[in-house]
Amino acid sequence: MSASAWRLTDDGPVPESGPEQPVRSGSTARRMLVVAAIVVLSLVGAGGFAVAGGAAALLPERPEGCDQPDRSVQLYAVELPRDGNQIRLGYGLTPETASYPGPTMEMIEGECLAVTLHNQVPAETLEQLRTDPTHPLGVSLHVHGVKYTQLSDGTAQSFSYVPPGQSRTYTWYAKKRDRTAGTAGTAGYWWYHDHVVGGPHGTKGIGSGLFGGLVVRRPGDLRPDRTYMTVFGDQQSINLRRGAAADTCDQENPQPGPTCIVAKKGERVEFIVVGIGNDMHTFHIHGHSWADTRTGVATGTNAEVDQIPTVDNKTLGPGDSFGVQIVAGDSVGPGHWMIHCHMQFHSDAGMYTTMHVLDENGNMPPGGDHDHSATSSGAASTSSGTAPAGSGATVHQHK
Repeated sequence: MSASAWRLTDDGPVPESGPEQPVRSGSTARRMLVVAAIVVLSLVGAGGFAVAGGAAALLPERPEGCDQPDRSVQLYAVELPRDGNQIRLGYGLTPETASYPGPTMEMIEGECLAVTLHNQVPAETLEQLRTDPTHPLGVSLHVHGVKYTQLSDGTAQSFSYVPPGQSRTYTWYAKKRDRTAGTAGTAGYWWYHDHVVGGPHGTKGIGSGLFGGLVVRRPGDLRPDRTYMTVFGDQQSINLRRGAAADTCDQENPQPGPTCIVAKKGERVEFIVVGIGNDMHTFHIHGHSWADTRTGVATGTNAEVDQIPTVDNKTLGPGDSFGVQIVAGDSVGPGHWMIHCHMQFHSDAGMYTTMHVLDENGNMPPGGDHDHSATSSGAASTSSGTAPAGSGATVHQHK
């Protein structure tokens, strides 16, 4: 396990009131004011979307099945060093560890998680990103895959964003599979992102770095030793970087992070793969393959496993997400294994990085001096825009 890897811990009971909880207040009058504001914004912003008189009943704080959050997490949105003239923002479990991608969250089906988002992005920066002067300034947290109510939607339309200098708690519920009702549950590989910065769809927020991964597991799922997130986006970028900036692993002392994918031979490595922007991509790893299943692992009876395809390349569209689990160096040994988009002009433009598989003693294998001739401008990041080492790779130890 990497000493620099982090994990989510229980921060204790979720407060029901306080200055940082403008929505989750114990005051009935205050809550009704918020509900009224949501109703008004919904009527205006959704082009006539109507909420009946019993608005309070239609806008619960928590989804059904979540009586009380099981855990709480503090998340910070901050401004990071710029990538040239490009504004960079990031989420972090602390302001100092904010990065893009942000921290990977992990849940178990049946669990309810409260995430309090603290907006520390300066209003002046959000103003620079705003495309419409009438659009509110703030950041938000919108999640895919799990259950939440409108109060946790993370949109301007539902008034569920965080103005500069304020905080807000979002509640996520990883609903269990119900075979009787025929519902699939929420286990899978998802992502969370801003939905407010710049405009009503958070395009500028995502493009600046406000995104991160979410894994929802079922009991019995195989756990990885390491988890990395690879976000394929416009301008041929991986995690908003390309070419030399996408792989900054130190040959002598590689530290796992958003720009250093590294593992020892035999370790189980998990990838959360996400598509953002407007382009189609493919996700391909050299030397390794995986089962095309929910977990990336083939389990079950022999007859069931025989029906599962084995793949090493998978198509990825905007907003799509899936998970991959591989055993580093399985049958191929230590080495420097390329990860790239297999749309040829994308990889030619710098849409590639490397998974460095160390030997059993943790030594970097020879070679690995890649040709990083592709330009690192535009979507790429300089070293000043790279988050602290270890903030993009996780060793999951769920409590």
